[in-house]
Amino acid sequence: MYNYTTTGVCSKKINFDIEDGKVLKVAFLGGCDGNLQAISNLIEGMEINEAIKRLKGIPCGNKSTSCPDQLAMALEELTLKNA
Repeated sequence: MYNYTTTGVCSKKINFDIEDGKVLKVAFLGGCDGNLQAISNLIEGMEINEAIKRLKGIPCGNKSTSCPDQLAMALEELTLKNA
């Protein structure tokens, strides 16, 4: 289980698993519960790079980042560490 501390968004942390290059068991701590559950369900089983491609750069209101963008950042950070 990987843990990522978010910045600039309502959620405080994102917990997720990676198996065989795919994103599994995404859970956000805090934030808009229904929307974040939907995002988690939609990307479960998705390849890491595809999840990054779909989520990266999404803003939230007038913020330059969002919970999905933070998840993309977490996945990119993990990918760079394991490269």
